[in-house]
Amino acid sequence: MKITFMGAGSTVFARNVIGDCMCSDVLKDSIFALYDIDGERLKESRTILEAMRNTKGGFGKIECYLGVEQRKEALRDATFVINAIQVGLYDPCTITDFEIPKKFGLRQTIGDTLGIGGIMRALRTIPVMEDFARDMAEVCPDALFLNYTNPMAMLTGYMLRHTPIKTVGLCHSVQVCSQGLLTELDMEDKLEGRKELIAGINHMAWLLEIRDKNGVDLYPEIKGRVAGKMADPDFKDKVRLDYINHFGYYCTESSEHNAEYNAFYIKSKYPELIERYNIPLDEYPRRCVKQIESWKKEYAELLENGVKDHKRSKEYASHIMESVVTGIPYQIGGNVLNTGHLISNLPEEACVEVPCLVNGHGVHPCHVGALPVQCAAMNMTNINVQLLTIEAAHTRRLEHIYQAAMLEPHTASELDIDSIKKMVDELIAAHGDYLPKYH
Repeated sequence: MKITFMGAGSTVFARNVIGDCMCSDVLKDSIFALYDIDGERLKESRTILEAMRNTKGGFGKIECYLGVEQRKEALRDATFVINAIQVGLYDPCTITDFEIPKKFGLRQTIGDTLGIGGIMRALRTIPVMEDFARDMAEVCPDALFLNYTNPMAMLTGYMLRHTPIKTVGLCHSVQVCSQGLLTELDMEDKLEGRKELIAGINHMAWLLEIRDKNGVDLYPEIKGRVAGKMADPDFKDKVRLDYINHFGYYCTESSEHNAEYNAFYIKSKYPELIERYNIPLDEYPRRCVKQIESWKKEYAELLENGVKDHKRSKEYASHIMESVVTGIPYQIGGNVLNTGHLISNLPEEACVEVPCLVNGHGVHPCHVGALPVQCAAMNMTNINVQLLTIEAAHTRRLEHIYQAAMLEPHTASELDIDSIKKMVDELIAAHGDYLPKYH
């Protein structure tokens, strides 16, 4: 069996996911094909993974494929393809996504999922994934494509709507959602045996139900504890707790992400909101710089002291592959098309995040029904942008990029239409060859 990792220069993530596979008796003897366009990063990943493979008993085989000319061979005969690419990296593209909007008075926190940053990231990533899909259709047409790259809903939605490749989008925010909430509200005693239902869209899927091991609804107690945390000046997760106050439900992704998915919290006319809600502006660029530096240090230490043993992480990928190979069922929260109205009050062409059953026949999304109307409405403000960005990428029409930005909640709350269009034009020009030509 062959497992191909696209973007294997993402060494920490490749180590976690491939390391998880090496912890599985079902997967450990696979060929692990590592693909990247950066030779130095690919070499680092191979060094770490070879050491880990030896630590785990020397099973399987690692192969490396460098550059576009070797991409098709990396994919050939793969059973599973894991995608973790970042087109344009932190420098120059993420820097561009933050600095140009800042000139127009538009501030961001993460900029990888929605906002003008998320739109631009999708537009430069989709053409690369189209190339992957063309190669896969030729050399591994039956492979399952596991997408980890953001913006999740836009990229996964594009793959499912405009390519023939079997695709599911994966995000770790689902499996850590309720544990994080109960822990931060000092309700750890309710963790064991809890049952939950999460559905919506990526990074804004709603914790619709949460019950303890005896079936008792935990939301009344959760809501009773929110005010105390909101009054704590050092508490970081205030945006999501504010969602509970105003929309009735908690959502999956962090407050620094959700601060920029709406028109409520980052507002130049209300600068005091930044401090009140502990919103970390420019968080992603800072995080990128720290990650680059910490990886250099960690890599040097690993070369000197050796690779420590890997314990299987909470990432879904290895469990999905194991389930498909063995036929033993496994449940995930997956990003899939809303075909057949899995969520009945969201559009069918939307990419939704819902419970999915995995077995020997693949990934099977579960029907959820209607979201609470206010939750569906919040999701739609993001889905509108996702659908228009996908349309822009598919048609190469500039007007759809403008429209996506005009309908993006945070952007529209800060800028007028003329400024939005000028900002888009500047971003397109700055990204240059990272983007296709639009008309």
